[in-house]
Amino acid sequence: MKHLLDANTLIEAKNRYYGMSICPGYWSWLLLQNQAFELASIVSVKDELTKGKDELAQWAKENSALFHEVSDEQTQAAFGQVAAAIAVQSERMKAGALDEFLSGADPWLIAKAITTGATVVTHEVLNLEVKRKFIIPNVCEMFGVPYMNTFELLNKLEARFVLPV
Repeated sequence: MKHLLDANTLIEAKNRYYGMSICPGYWSWLLLQNQAFELASIVSVKDELTKGKDELAQWAKENSALFHEVSDEQTQAAFGQVAAAIAVQSERMKAGALDEFLSGADPWLIAKAITTGATVVTHEVLNLEVKRKFIIPNVCEMFGVPYMNTFELLNKLEARFVLPV
C-alpha cells in the first residue's frame, strides 16, 4: 500500500462531503484503490471506527481487508521509535498529551508508514507550535514520513465520481 488513511479522513467524509448515502461512489472507490494496493488503513483505525454504532462502523466491519495488522515485528519496532521520540518531546506539551497520543491509532499509523514507505492521509495540519496534543503531521516530520489530506489523495490518484448521462 502506498497511502494509509487516518480515521479522521473517513469520519469527515461520512459526516460531511461524501456521506455514504449521498456519494456511495467514494466508498466504492476506496475499496477499489485498496484492491489496487494504493491505499489502506490499520486495525487500530478500524477499532476506533467500530466503537460507534453508525453506518461507518458497519462499513468498517464489513470491509476488514482495508485494515492492515500492526503486529508485525517491523511495525512494533517502529512504534517503539515513535514512542521514544514523542516521550522526549512530551515535556513541552500539556499534561497527558503523551498518554493520549500513545493510546490511540495515530502512532501505529505512523509506525506502519515508516515500515512500508507509505504516505499518511490525514486532515490534521502541520503546526510546530502546538502544545496541547501531538498531531500526525508534526510526528511525521520527525521521521521523514510524507503526509497529505484526502483531497490531495483524490487528485493524486485521479479519482472521478461521474454520474451517467
